[in-house]
Amino acid sequence: MNTDSSFPSFEADPRGYTTPMSGPTIGLDIGGANLKLATSSGLAMSRRFELWKHPHKLAAELANLADQFSGSGPIGITMTGELCDCFPTKHDGVRHILAAVASVFPEQRIRVWSTAGSFLSVNQSLETPLSVASANWHAQATFVGRDYSENTCILIDIGSTTTDIIPIRAGKPDPRGLTDPERLKTKELIYSGARRTPICALFNSGIAAEFFATTQDAYILLGMISENSDDNATADGRPATKAFAHGRLARMLAGDATITSTEETAALARNTCAAQIAMIMEAVREVAYTLSPPDTIVVSGSGEFLARAVAEEFAASVKPHPIILSLTKKLGPAISEAACAYALAMLLTENQP
Repeated sequence: MNTDSSFPSFEADPRGYTTPMSGPTIGLDIGGANLKLATSSGLAMSRRFELWKHPHKLAAELANLADQFSGSGPIGITMTGELCDCFPTKHDGVRHILAAVASVFPEQRIRVWSTAGSFLSVNQSLETPLSVASANWHAQATFVGRDYSENTCILIDIGSTTTDIIPIRAGKPDPRGLTDPERLKTKELIYSGARRTPICALFNSGIAAEFFATTQDAYILLGMISENSDDNATADGRPATKAFAHGRLARMLAGDATITSTEETAALARNTCAAQIAMIMEAVREVAYTLSPPDTIVVSGSGEFLARAVAEEFAASVKPHPIILSLTKKLGPAISEAACAYALAMLLTENQP
């Protein structure tokens, strides 16, 4: 265990809760670029927070989120932010994140989801950090799987940064990999998302190998993601609007907003979408091979529009055709975007002693 003095020690009761708790259960999904919170009562929100730039501000950000929700119910935690390169190791990242959480919430209220399919105390999590590192996908698949105990199912969740493709069998996650390195090898994890993926990561030639634009620019230009003039978390720090997206995409073609036509950047945007669909489709086919084919495909995430396109293309190519279900339609867009946090809140509600 890391004994760096900058991290506080924990003396939690390893059995978990020590005092009665009431109020809605809260689920927190702490990523490297976003914080997502949901409650068992159906509230959900996502907030941009670049953890790798401001790890020391995590506790304050969590406190700001907590101030918006009252009650003394349990807190379910999952994370992907431990991978941020501001942390020397994943163990350091897990410890830092849990220290920030414990500085905001009483430790006896905190439970951490593990890929063993159960909640752990803070101490237990620190003893087995890799079991709680990047375990959010497992919580979501466990929650979704409860509705498909008689079916084979694939969950395709596309977020801003990554895509999770999770096989579900007999109502439970049935992955070939549990850690991120294992899941990358099995293609159950694809490091490609609807907003933060650099355009140059999708092409081998014909464009600049520079961080001039991201997939968000392509989807803004195509009308698949709404413009947001207040959003400056872009490749060049300029607003997330069609005009500036055109300029960023133009630079990918070694041009600029004045010498590159909108037809050229629109073509690049369409090619970006096609390349991303093809990449994810290849992974879905490999994962689906073990289910021969799945009965159901569930799509979710802030990039659900992309997941649906993949699901529809895949479903049309196999027989019998799988049913496609949308978490956005079932639970609403806010919960779908914060699906892992909501899954935690619901699972923890059901697992309270």
